[in-house]
Amino acid sequence: MKKNPTVELKLPVLKDMELVATQSSEVIAKHMSLSEEKSAEISMALIEACINAFEHSETKTEIFINFIISDDSLTIKVIDKGKGFDASSIPLPDIDDKLVSDKKRGWGLMLIKELMDNVDYESDHTGTTLTMVKNKNKDE
Repeated sequence: MKKNPTVELKLPVLKDMELVATQSSEVIAKHMSLSEEKSAEISMALIEACINAFEHSETKTEIFINFIISDDSLTIKVIDKGKGFDASSIPLPDIDDKLVSDKKRGWGLMLIKELMDNVDYESDHTGTTLTMVKNKNKDE
């Protein structure tokens, strides 16, 4: 068996399919001996990333998720073939406005950045790749 396998998922754009991704991440986190806290953080970030891809990319068919396991970290790539987006055009949510608003959405990217150790995205008119890293040890 390969020491550091890669797990690849292709998820159709269907309601609750992000839960398939989180089930996979939980198995992988256990394989890597990550803490329950790290596993939960990965699951929350992955749910946000999948929902963003499903709702905002305008892809009609599927998204792809790659889990790249190393000795020191777990790298997760969420890839869609949608319309892409300009990260600089996404405003940071204002907590005061959100608290009084009926619309509680718009926290996804900020939440992902808080939950993961490193977050990067590449996006253009052919789609978006969101790369999230969770380090195995806190001091990394």
